Parts: sequence; C-alpha cells; structure tokens
Amino acid sequence: MNSSLQHILDELEIRKIVARVCRGVDRMDLDLLRSCFHSDAALSGGYEGGIEDFIEYCRSGRAPYISTTHFIGNQLIEVDGDAAWAESYVRASHRLAGQNGQPDTDRVAHGRYIDRFERREGKWRIASRIMAVDSDRVDIVTGHWVPETQLNGRRDRSDPSYSS
Repeated sequence: MNSSLQHILDELEIRKIVARVCRGVDRMDLDLLRSCFHSDAALSGGYEGGIEDFIEYCRSGRAPYISTTHFIGNQLIEVDGDAAWAESYVRASHRLAGQNGQPDTDRVAHGRYIDRFERREGKWRIASRIMAVDSDRVDIVTGHWVPETQLNGRRDRSDPSYSS
C-alpha cells in the first residue's frame, strides 16, 4: 500500500477512536472507553491519572447526570510513523438533575482533547490525553420542547444505537 493511502487510513482510524471515546463516556460503555487507550495511558487537565482510574471516575460520577453529550468538531491530526498527535475540539454537555425543587441544569464546556496516539502491535490507541478547557457555563433548564416519548437516549446499552 502506498504511504499516502496508509496515512489517510491512519487518520481515519484515529478519528474513529476519538468518536468512540465520546460514545464510551456518553453511553457509559466502559469496555469501549477502555479499548481506546493503551493500558499505560496518562490523562491530565481536570482529571489526572491513568485510564483504569478514569473509568472508575466515570462510573462513580454517573449518578447525578440525566445525560451527557460530547460533540467533536474540528480535528487536526499529524501522523508520523507509529506515533500521531491530534487536537480535537469538543463541546461537552452534561444534564444534571435538579434537586429539592430546583430545575435541571446543563453544564457545558468547550475545549480540546490534545492526544498523543501510538500504534502498538498494529493498533492505534491513545497514549496520553490533555483536556484543555477554553470556556464553560451553567444553563438553567427552563422548559422542554421535545415530547417525553421522544426522549429515548440512554446512558447504557439499552440506548437505541446498540439495537442496529
């Protein structure tokens, strides 16, 4: 295979891994999340530690959230052999259930995932990630416009995306 085609295939695989991380967190598919990182990966920027501790952090922090959505925007990927650097813009929304008569709130952050990827034994995975937060806000949910019957997204494998 020529090097230009391999370079494109490498970039596509890296893009898919970034999307899988988002899906893993949003659907609480922790096996999927784990598969995106090398076992010795280091994470920093808000959360500091390794991937197994991050998975436990996600699991233990799940309870208050009704939903989470991580949306990837611009991506810049630079592949150099079996290593790559990627910067992926992200908007992360976390719907927090209101308590004691208070309304739900949306916690929204805009930032970037700054990842170092390594291909080991033929497989790309994240070797290190820095989460750089550029801005954030908290929005009070004052109403809903989607009928309750259409709110069918789930934070587990009962989500409709797993049925196809």
